[in-house]
Amino acid sequence: MNIALSHVSVARSQEPGLSAVDVRKDFGDRTVLDGVDLSIPQGEIVAIVGESGCGKSTLLRLFAGLDTPTSGTVGVDGAVSIAFQDSRLLPWLRVWENVAFGLQYSRDARRAQALAVLDEVGLSRLSDAWPSTLSGGEGQRVALARALIRQPSVLLLDEPFGALDALTRIRMHALLLNLWRKHGFTVALVTHDVDEALTLADSVVVLGEGKVLDQFSIEASHPRNRLDPTFGRLRERVLVQLGVPAI
Repeated sequence: MNIALSHVSVARSQEPGLSAVDVRKDFGDRTVLDGVDLSIPQGEIVAIVGESGCGKSTLLRLFAGLDTPTSGTVGVDGAVSIAFQDSRLLPWLRVWENVAFGLQYSRDARRAQALAVLDEVGLSRLSDAWPSTLSGGEGQRVALARALIRQPSVLLLDEPFGALDALTRIRMHALLLNLWRKHGFTVALVTHDVDEALTLADSVVVLGEGKVLDQFSIEASHPRNRLDPTFGRLRERVLVQLGVPAI
């Protein structure tokens, strides 16, 4: 594996898919984001890592348009979809109906589109199942299908794999990379897992106390070898920024 702190080797647009300029976000007397500056090229996967309460999810909500900054500006190029750690499926709707929820088409058209994206995530066989019958990994696949059906230019992921077992997470990582290669969207992935960030991302942003502590690019093909010494050095770099001893 060749990892370097430089621009990714795959040719992508240098136009920003996501940007933040001097972004501040206050909740009452508490400042959650304090002067965040970021520019993520279109078609890149960026992982945002940091401890709980550092502002990761708040930044994602600003990109999603679910909240507004107290000051500064955020920029998003194109349509946005978001998926969370909890799949947030509606229990009274079947899988395909959850995927197509909110679309303003005929029932037949919504079902056809839902089946197409469920096939992309390997779940077309469960299109008529109830959410209560799904495993955690299946629920997250449905959540990804629900995001995909809106044909986003930007996919925002707020710890979508955090509640999954180790083997299911590996499968979900592979699925995400396959979908990213196929659709070419910009991805912002919030995660507590440093290894997950280094495995998936083209660049890593380390947040701490509402500020960008570090940001670097990773030049490496997938799949990446976690036993490579350079991977270990990057892991230690992130952990040092977060004040966590490397083990």
